Amino acid sequence: MSARSPSSLPDLAKLARGIRAGERAVIARAITLVESRRADHQKAARRLVQELLPSTGKAVRVGITGVPGVGKSTTIDALGTFLTTAGHKVAVLAVDPSSARSGGSILADKTRMAQLAGDPNAFVRPSPSSGTLGGVAAKTRESMLICEAAGYDVVLVETIGTGQSETMVADMTDFFLVLMLPGAGDELQGLKKGVVEIADMIAINKADGDNVARAKAAAAEYRAALHILSPRSTSWSPPVITYSALTDAGIGDLWAAILDHRKRMTESGELDARRREQQVKWMWAMLEDRVFARLRSDPALKAKLPRIEAAVAEGRISPAVAVDEIAGALGV
Repeated sequence: MSARSPSSLPDLAKLARGIRAGERAVIARAITLVESRRADHQKAARRLVQELLPSTGKAVRVGITGVPGVGKSTTIDALGTFLTTAGHKVAVLAVDPSSARSGGSILADKTRMAQLAGDPNAFVRPSPSSGTLGGVAAKTRESMLICEAAGYDVVLVETIGTGQSETMVADMTDFFLVLMLPGAGDELQGLKKGVVEIADMIAINKADGDNVARAKAAAAEYRAALHILSPRSTSWSPPVITYSALTDAGIGDLWAAILDHRKRMTESGELDARRREQQVKWMWAMLEDRVFARLRSDPALKAKLPRIEAAVAEGRISPAVAVDEIAGALGV
């Protein structure tokens, strides 16, 4: 069978023009290219993103996470609609490492973002359906750059998974928003995961009806807890607010805090410093994913791994010696 012809690859110049013109179908095709596992597609995607790089970096990048049932999708729908009404263009992306195992829930989430899904000034994109966490995060990062080049000035990155995925999202955004529930029985639930330690703001959702008093009590608990933690920045102390995604109460305050944070971080030079640091982290994450991709795709290496794993499991060789053998096979 003959190799695929160059004509099977997309016209990158045409893609770049369509992206800069804000053509949604072209943006979707470009992100599909980024998410492809084909080696030639990956190479083309890298060239495309490099071409678009001068048109990126101007958007407000907001990471959003929260406990199950907190209403992330409803919050994103309310915040995104608030922003598009104010004249912004909003892109919503997701990091979902669990989707490789369970299929994830982003498609259902997209249907719950009823207003944004039909908004011409919004773009909602499901996360890659499989891959390592580093790989998913890297593809989300490239997708974010494509959206920025297309003129989206606010990018909301939602983490559906837990643990390391939250750190990854914090490492690709300017502002990390942690959503919590009122009266959940354990107001300091987030501290146990360490998520609050990387938060730029905690927002208590469902502060409506009979929940208002409970939301205020939860906010007080978090404010007290934050006093004993070292903030991520010397220029910013993470606030705790209450809001309701259902009634839109407090959504404007949520956005105002994000803008205040951006202003302070820009003035102190920390925003630029954080982004420079993030770019280096992204580079290493992509390199790690490339190495693991070779492990998964190289027939000779794949054939050796079960034998090496068995030898480690049975105690015949140490993990360190096994790593040496794998690294030697990789040529590193």
